Amino acid sequence: MTDQIVLRGVSAKGFHGVLEAERREGQEFVVDVVMDVDLAPAGESDDLADTVSYAEVAGDVVALVEGEPLDLIEALAERIAAAVLARPLVDAVQVVVHKPQAPVGHPFQDVQVRIRRERCAPVVVALGSNLGASAETLRQAVTALGEVVELRAVSPLVETDPVGGPDQPAYLNAVAVGTTALAPRTLLRALHAVEQAHGRTREVRWGPRTLDLDLVAYGDAATGTDVVLDDPELTLPHPRAHERAFVLVPWSRADPEATLRVDGEVRRVADLVTGLDTCGVRPVDVPGWGPPW
Repeated sequence: MTDQIVLRGVSAKGFHGVLEAERREGQEFVVDVVMDVDLAPAGESDDLADTVSYAEVAGDVVALVEGEPLDLIEALAERIAAAVLARPLVDAVQVVVHKPQAPVGHPFQDVQVRIRRERCAPVVVALGSNLGASAETLRQAVTALGEVVELRAVSPLVETDPVGGPDQPAYLNAVAVGTTALAPRTLLRALHAVEQAHGRTREVRWGPRTLDLDLVAYGDAATGTDVVLDDPELTLPHPRAHERAFVLVPWSRADPEATLRVDGEVRRVADLVTGLDTCGVRPVDVPGWGPPW
């Protein structure tokens, strides 16, 4: 990632410090924020929805500087970084907190704490194929997925009957779980690039395909850190994942403790499976399926 949004010199009065006078009288703090963001979509669309509002980021910074007093500006920097990374388009952030009036006791120009934080978000990706050499396509897709996701587990393959759409062959499906440093939309574009590399087209809804990669969930529903999005490009969690046996069955095998947010409620994936008709999902033995990918 080489695109960045740079916000420098955001200043506000705060009451951070270990000395009583600092807590009582307060002082000025200055903050710089550098965000790694894929700006190509915004450059093409000229739409604010495709980028990060630096005005909103500045507002977050001021609120944290003026908010709860902290002993250390290291802690303030961490809180600012966490707030920035909560924005779905930000891949990584560098935060510099300046304390120009720090009680150093000697002549100085500036005191600053500089940190860089990258995402490490849990993700769930569903894979499917029903055209061509599907098993080999899925194997190659897992290898490509490993370049943008630190894979923790990949489910066994299952054969599934098509759901919706025209008449078509049965699918091979799997689910991969892991962590990523990419923001949700950046990861989605990476998944689409893998699909396109394997000849995926989107001419018929729910039609046959050489490769389908769906971003099912981003973040951890069990801890409340899952990302919830509803926009034309990306909906999280996947709006139909909770009713798709061809996703839930392999997902539960890749991660038996997995959870999914359904209509605002966090549910165990294994429990969701018990409420579905799974007759159309069958185990399949494919030689060579498994690590190393």
